[in-house]
Amino acid sequence: MAADLNTRDSMKALDPKGMLELIEGFPAQCREGLAIGMSAEVSDLEARPGVVALSGMGGSAAGGDFVRALFEEHGSSPFIVIRDYTLPNYFGVGDLVFIASYSGNTEETLSVYEAAKHSGARIIAVTSGGEVEKRATEDGYLVVKVPGGQPPRASLGYMLMPVIALCQKLKLIPEQDYAAAFDRLDEVSAEYGVDAPDNDAKKLAAEMVGKVGVCYGLGTYKGYIANRWRCQFNENAKYLLFNNAFPELCHNEIMGWVAAEKQAPAYAGIILQDGTESENMKVRADVTAKVIGEDKAHFHRVDARGETLLERMLSLTFIGDWVSIYLARLNEVDPTEIENIDTLKAELAKLGK
Repeated sequence: MAADLNTRDSMKALDPKGMLELIEGFPAQCREGLAIGMSAEVSDLEARPGVVALSGMGGSAAGGDFVRALFEEHGSSPFIVIRDYTLPNYFGVGDLVFIASYSGNTEETLSVYEAAKHSGARIIAVTSGGEVEKRATEDGYLVVKVPGGQPPRASLGYMLMPVIALCQKLKLIPEQDYAAAFDRLDEVSAEYGVDAPDNDAKKLAAEMVGKVGVCYGLGTYKGYIANRWRCQFNENAKYLLFNNAFPELCHNEIMGWVAAEKQAPAYAGIILQDGTESENMKVRADVTAKVIGEDKAHFHRVDARGETLLERMLSLTFIGDWVSIYLARLNEVDPTEIENIDTLKAELAKLGK
């Protein structure tokens, strides 16, 4: 069946496991994830942590970047995201580590769990089960259990919202306007969903086909969201998307474009923005696109929605999810299948035998 992004039958033709429905369900999942986090019974902190971290990989770590942005704007402690086997040496008693593994069996995250336990840091686990739930329960740590059975990348609401809720309950960040954020998600769903004919997400996906994609965030948190776009394009659409952020890319990557046509014949660019950028940042984006040139890459601007940071992050992320599912259909691939990742995990599992 030829790809028709405006009909559900066409969108479902190569999606037997229902990634489309999972993307459509993101607003509801965020609401459910918040309820799970708010219902968790967490004891007060004895003192402000010297550092807070979230340990996770892939889709389980994605929410950590959102929380990091909230801490950078509102928090009183530094926050880091650990995508590795090791816990930094400076962690110790009084610090806080969120162990985030959707499956509960992520080997890197389990390694950090053991290191955090030995460091004396406080641990909160967010998982659907597995070894993380087993170890954390046996060791007496708080376990926030979320529904399982879907790909981690399609579980952002479950893995993110409980962490935000717990950080708010622990008085590490101020109260968030969740209702406004969820309203923005509903708006994005109505504007970019399958039933909205020839919408901007569909048009952007069509522009990306057959080209090397780059996604630039116009500022720090938008750089974090650009990384989420990359991951969704990689896994859902089986598409190489490279990401970076202003202003750093103006000091190096801008020069990589000089002979870019010798590496690939066609590029498609995306700039994520929210309208609050300084004049300096706006000029950086405009001049960067100009010096790269339309003959090499046309840069599409994608705008976040809302007034608060949480609204903007969630809306910008959700738009990227929609573009990725449309691009998957245009690329004629199953958006759920991750054979290469499964093969790698199987080979690594042999090392434990």
